[in-house]
Amino acid sequence: MQFFTEIIYWIINMSLSGTMVGIVIYLLGKIKKLPRRVAFVLWALPALRLLLPFSVSSPISYFNLPREYAPKTVVVPFSHSDIFTTLNHIQYADDYSPIRFESSSTERFFEVSGLIYFIIAASLIITAFVIYFMSLAELKNARHLSDNVYISGSILSPAVVGIIKPKIILPKYLEGEDNEYVLMHERAHIKRKDNLWRMIAVIVCCLHWFNPAVWLFLGKFFETLELACDEKVLADCGEEKKKDYALALIGCEEKKTVFISAFGGAKTRVRIEKILSYKKMSFFSGLCLAIFIIMSTIILLTN
Repeated sequence: MQFFTEIIYWIINMSLSGTMVGIVIYLLGKIKKLPRRVAFVLWALPALRLLLPFSVSSPISYFNLPREYAPKTVVVPFSHSDIFTTLNHIQYADDYSPIRFESSSTERFFEVSGLIYFIIAASLIITAFVIYFMSLAELKNARHLSDNVYISGSILSPAVVGIIKPKIILPKYLEGEDNEYVLMHERAHIKRKDNLWRMIAVIVCCLHWFNPAVWLFLGKFFETLELACDEKVLADCGEEKKKDYALALIGCEEKKTVFISAFGGAKTRVRIEKILSYKKMSFFSGLCLAIFIIMSTIILLTN
């Protein structure tokens, strides 16, 4: 049972760290002028906090502010110095290698909680993979059009299926239409390996299923992913085509029923606003944003 105790103790600490970083990224995402491709990259920071139990220490860490409320740290057992530490928000243990609690009742609570956590997390991850393989099975019923593009009457909106050899599936109502921009959008998803990032994000949420904040972050991440994909399309086809791209999105919206999402997934109004306000990034802006990402990484990922 010691395994389950260790797992749940550090998972809770990681979940709290990830939530604190996720709140910062969520608020940064409210900045309208921040490119969605940058916001997309920044979502990797709470994901890493939720996945990695330890990090390096830094005097400029976000977790030093304010110091009187900063979580204590525990030196990682394999480290011979205090460079590598883990954040210890809950501070219920007396010793950490292995974890020992001050009372048997506390230890029993973490043992039982750890077992329950492991069963639910494993069940959710298995379910996620079952759904993934079921989506791959949809290709068997889809009719091949060209290259890696298929058409199916079983889906409600255009989608990319698969991670290793992804395929584009178009719904039946788009057959015979001019799908240039729809295909550009889906091919941008493939280039960006967005299905892989989606799967990783879902697995992270399965590991932290008890934390409602991570499910909120997941929805925001998916929305940011779609907007970043739109930016990728506009960066490839040119700023002068943004009106045509927006019209294609509106046209797809008009063809759908109330139960069908337009190609992509984010709110149509938000996407139209972002598309029409898109401007190509200058070299200086790109340099400033790269520095911003690096500094955010140092501040938010260190202890």
